[in-house]
Amino acid sequence: MDSLTQFTLGAAVAEATLGRKVGNRALLWGGVVGTLPDLDVLVPLGDAVADFTYHRSASHSLFVLALATPLVAWMITRIHPSTREHLGRWMLAVYLVFASHVLIDAMTAYGTQIFWPLVTTPVSWSTVFIIDPLYTLPLLVGVIAALVLTRESDRGHRINRAGLVLSTAYLAWTIGAKFYVEARFDEALRAQNIPHERVFTTPAPFNSLLWRAVVRDRGSYYEAYYSLFDAPGLIRFTRYASADQLLDSLADHWPVTRLAWFSKGFYSVALDQDRIVISDLRMGVEPNYVFRFKVGEVSNPHPLPTVPEALPPVRNWKLMPRVWDRIWDAGVQLSPPGLNP
Repeated sequence: MDSLTQFTLGAAVAEATLGRKVGNRALLWGGVVGTLPDLDVLVPLGDAVADFTYHRSASHSLFVLALATPLVAWMITRIHPSTREHLGRWMLAVYLVFASHVLIDAMTAYGTQIFWPLVTTPVSWSTVFIIDPLYTLPLLVGVIAALVLTRESDRGHRINRAGLVLSTAYLAWTIGAKFYVEARFDEALRAQNIPHERVFTTPAPFNSLLWRAVVRDRGSYYEAYYSLFDAPGLIRFTRYASADQLLDSLADHWPVTRLAWFSKGFYSVALDQDRIVISDLRMGVEPNYVFRFKVGEVSNPHPLPTVPEALPPVRNWKLMPRVWDRIWDAGVQLSPPGLNP
């Protein structure tokens, strides 16, 4: 999730755990601890693909964070010696903040290696967009209430806990919505006899009412949208080409195998001038993808491996109002023209 959400979630969790005993220091340290796992982006890991795929690995492991918890709690009590009698509570608060950070990250499309090093496959439930105001707002209101009201009454603590309950209930809603829309996409694929190897669903940007599906097949992929307000049978799949054959001679090239593994097969391949480019189809809207990598180049005229290079993300902010319009109007087109089925 975005940094504001992680800071606010951490502050809310720590305040609910320890706020009555240590006051607003729980808010402060909860927010700080809630952002610590994401500092791994500051550590260079060798190349663009390594930086991309090792993010949210060791730093987001429930096991590694359990080992780090006593040290972090001890450091906090060194800074605030008057709270040393609550060391056990600090440890509980710190680990709950760590755990809530990695679990909410696992609910996005990116993928989080929460069981590293025992299991390195990224967990990606993909039930919330990386920025979702409806999830963050109750947390933010609760944290502000705890900051402002707890000196005079217990109301701030209660509002903060209510914010946590509401945000958690919203997550439960997104899980139910995902099960529902996946059933609708599956029905549409079968009804339209669309061949496919795998299907990925994720909320459209900033909401949980409109959902996007990526359907992958050899040499092509499909994109489709479904709003919870759509009438049954209105799902339209748009097909796009993927130049998978460009990777035939690069099958053992580490960036290629790593990206295929990390994206769980939801990637596209394109030739951009002489560059062979892999895009992660899970994060973006056709044809605007956030994570794109040069993994090879065509020369004389064979594909050759190269040192991976991150390409600038393609963003089209003008599309955002149309995403909102699509929630209510099934006639709004978000996907550009594709290939004939």
